[in-house]
Amino acid sequence: MKSEIIFESGDHKWVVFGRDPQKKNEVIDTNEFVIINNGEAMILDPGGIEIFPQVLSEITKYVSLEQIKTIFASHQDPDIASSLAMWLDLIPDIKIYCPWLWTGFLSHFGMGVNFTLNGIPDEGMEIKIGNQGSSVFAVPAHYCHSSGNYSIYDPKSRILFSGDIGAALIPIDYPLYVDDFASHIKYMEKFHLRWMPSTQHLRSWVRRVRAINPEVIAPQHGAIFAGANVTKFLDWLDNLEVGKYEMGAETTDINKTIWLKWKK
Repeated sequence: MKSEIIFESGDHKWVVFGRDPQKKNEVIDTNEFVIINNGEAMILDPGGIEIFPQVLSEITKYVSLEQIKTIFASHQDPDIASSLAMWLDLIPDIKIYCPWLWTGFLSHFGMGVNFTLNGIPDEGMEIKIGNQGSSVFAVPAHYCHSSGNYSIYDPKSRILFSGDIGAALIPIDYPLYVDDFASHIKYMEKFHLRWMPSTQHLRSWVRRVRAINPEVIAPQHGAIFAGANVTKFLDWLDNLEVGKYEMGAETTDINKTIWLKWKK
C-alpha cells in the first residue's frame, strides 16, 4: 500500500493511503485518509477487514496508535467501515462518528467488541480531531449515494473528503491527482449513474460544496481533484442526470423469465 502527504502546514497534515498493488483483484481499491493535527489523528473511512493489516502498517509510519483519537465513517458500506472492530480492539477508547441512520447497521461490524457509535444528526455537525481543539465538519451528502451519508470539510487545509462522490474506477498506476478532467470522466461516469440515485440531492450537495469553496476534493475511490479540476468536477455533477440507470438486456430477459414462470 502506498501513502503520500497531500497537505502539510505547521502541525497540520493530511495523508492518503491506497493504490495497493498487492490487493486481491476482486477487492475494490479504496483511499483512506488521515488528518494529523498537533500530534493527534483522525481516520476518514478506515477501510474494510480485507485491507486492515496494510492500512495499519502504513498509518503507523506517521502516527502511533496512541495518537489516533477519532474515526469517521461516512456511511454503512463494508469497504469503508468493516474494520471498525479491529481498530477498537487496538484502541478501545477511540471515538467513532457515523450517520445516526446507520448506527444499528454498523454495529454488526462489532465482531464481539463492545463499542459506542456517535451518531451524526441529519444537518451535520462539528467533530473534534482529538483533544487539542482543531475540528472538521460533517457536511450532509444524503442520497449521494447512501440515504445517510456525509462528507468531511477541514477548514485548515480547505480539503473536502467527499466519500463516494467523485469515485472513479481507475488503473492501479493512475496518477494520484486528476490531470486531464475530460479523459477522467470515463472512469467515474458509470459509477455515478448507477450508484447516485437522486439528481435532486446531488445538486443540493454541489450547492453546499460551492458555498464551502474547497481547494481540494478527495474521494474514497480514484483520484483527487485540485485547482481548476474542483470547479470542473462540480460543473460536471451539476449537469449529470442520475437515478435513471437502465438494466441491460440480459438482466431484463432473466426478470421476464422469472415473471412468466411465476404467472404459470
